[in-house]
Amino acid sequence: MLWQPALPDRYHKLPADELVAAISARRQQLGTSLVILGHHYQTDDIIRHVDYTGDSLKLSQIAANLAKERTPADPVKYVIFCGVHFMAETADMLTPDSVSVILPDLSAGCSMADMAAYDDTVECWDALHAELKSQGFKGRVIPITYVNSTAAIKAFVGERGGACCTSSNAVSVLKWAFAGGTIPKQPNEQIKVLFLPDQHLGRNTTAKLGFNTDTQSALYDPKKARQGAPLGGMTPEQLKSAVSILWAGHCSVHKLFRPEHCRAIRAENAANPTATPITILVHPECAKEVVDLSDLNGSTEYIINTIRAAAPGSRFAIGTEVHLVNRLATEAATRGVSVRILSDCQCLCTTMYRIDEPHLLWVLDNLAGVLSKDGKPKVVNQISVHPKVRELALLAVDRMLALSATPAAKKTATVD
Repeated sequence: MLWQPALPDRYHKLPADELVAAISARRQQLGTSLVILGHHYQTDDIIRHVDYTGDSLKLSQIAANLAKERTPADPVKYVIFCGVHFMAETADMLTPDSVSVILPDLSAGCSMADMAAYDDTVECWDALHAELKSQGFKGRVIPITYVNSTAAIKAFVGERGGACCTSSNAVSVLKWAFAGGTIPKQPNEQIKVLFLPDQHLGRNTTAKLGFNTDTQSALYDPKKARQGAPLGGMTPEQLKSAVSILWAGHCSVHKLFRPEHCRAIRAENAANPTATPITILVHPECAKEVVDLSDLNGSTEYIINTIRAAAPGSRFAIGTEVHLVNRLATEAATRGVSVRILSDCQCLCTTMYRIDEPHLLWVLDNLAGVLSKDGKPKVVNQISVHPKVRELALLAVDRMLALSATPAAKKTATVD
C-alpha cells in the first residue's frame, strides 16, 4: 500500500451538496479531456460522478479504446480510476503514454493483490521446479494470474509463458494452460498450473474443469515459506499429484461468506414451501464450500446480468460486495425481483472506499489548476508502470484477450 498525504482540511469540511456541485463544476471545466472510471464496488457517492462503470479490466479497455478513438484535436488527457491500485496499473499499461492515469487516494490498495509479492513468487517458482526436477517431472508449470494482481506479478507470469484471467474467462484460460499454453502440449507431457493470487477462484475453476481439488490441487503459502516450511507447507506428494498449485491468497470481502449462510437460506426455503424459493448466487472468489452450496456462481458481470434478466417474483441472495448488491436490489425491486445479500455481515471492500468525494475533488482541483500559483494543471497521484514491467505484463494480458472477448462496459451518468 502506498502512502497518501493528508488532504487540506477544507476538503473534509465541505458540506455534501457543495462537494457534489464542486466536482460537477470541475468535470465540466475539464470537458472531454477527462474520463472518470468507477468500479462496481464503489459507493453510490462516487458512482454518480463516473462516466463508465465496470470491472477492472473492462474499465481499462474502455479507457484504452477512448484514447485510440479520439482525434488529436480532442484527446483524452486524464483518466481518473475510482478503484484500487492494481486497476490503475492495468489502465496505465493499456493506455498511451500521453494519458495520465490517476488514483484519487494512493492508499486504495487490494489486500488480495498484496498477498502475492514478486520476491515470494520467484522463491515459489524456484522451489517448485527444484522439487519437481528431483521427482523426475517431465513437463511444464504454466503460471496464471488473476487480473487482481500487481503489474509485477503480471510481468512475472508474462515472462514465463503464462496469462492473466478474469473470473469470467478463468475456465477458458485454464483450459488453454492445460493444453500447453503458448506451446501445444506434447504426448505424455505433464502440465501443472500455478494460479495466483486467489486460491478460491483457482480451486473453483479447477473443479469446474472436472478435477478433484482434494487430491489434484495443492496450496503454496508464502507465509509458511518465509517461516522455513519447504514448498510453502505442501508435501512433495501433494505437489506431485497436483494439476493446480494454488497461491494462499483470497479476497477479504468474499471470504466472509460461509457455508452456514447458504444453509440458512436453504432452511428458509424449506420452512416456506409455498413461497418462491430464494436462489443463492455467489462470486467464484468465495470459498469452494460456499460455491458448492450455491445455485449459481459467476463473475460480477454474470451476477448483474442474471439479476437484470430475472423474472418478476423471483428472489435472490447474493454473495458479493454489499454496495453492488444494494444497487442491484434497488434496481430489481422496480421489476418485482427481490435481492438481498447472502450474509448480514459487513461485506465491505474497505480499501476501495478510500476513494471518496473529497479525494476526487482534490484531484480535479489540481487538474484544473486552481491549486497552482500559476494556474497551470498539475497531475497528482499518477500511476505509472515501468516500461519493462509493462512490456512483460502485457504479454500476459494480451494472451488472455486473445482467448476471449470482453464485453463493452455500461456507460452511466447516474447510479448504476
